[in-house]
Amino acid sequence: MLRIHLLQQWYDLSDPAMEDALIEVATMRRFAGIALITDRIPDETTILAFRHLLEQNDLGEQIFEAVKAHLKANGMAMKQGTIVDATIIAAPSSTKNEKRERDPEMHQTKKGNQWYFGM
Repeated sequence: MLRIHLLQQWYDLSDPAMEDALIEVATMRRFAGIALITDRIPDETTILAFRHLLEQNDLGEQIFEAVKAHLKANGMAMKQGTIVDATIIAAPSSTKNEKRERDPEMHQTKKGNQWYFGM
């Protein structure tokens, strides 16, 4: 549960969003030590109860500082992040839509060494 709490803090997720992330994001399950086939994913109520337990005992900030110190000692840093769905939807390479204007939802991006145009 401690690793789940860390993920929740790092990504600024609500209790329901943390439950959803554990269901949907394999890397989060792996970090939390949850095997989808054999382990139950904690529901939002369990996540809330654990968070409240940490808060009642003033442990959240202490744990957070200990993790940051461990990372720093190993030459790493941790910052709050955002999860982004990186699915690329391909489109013709033209930047003009039917009105002969640039579509504001279309952009180009680079994935690896390959450039893509789309949304």
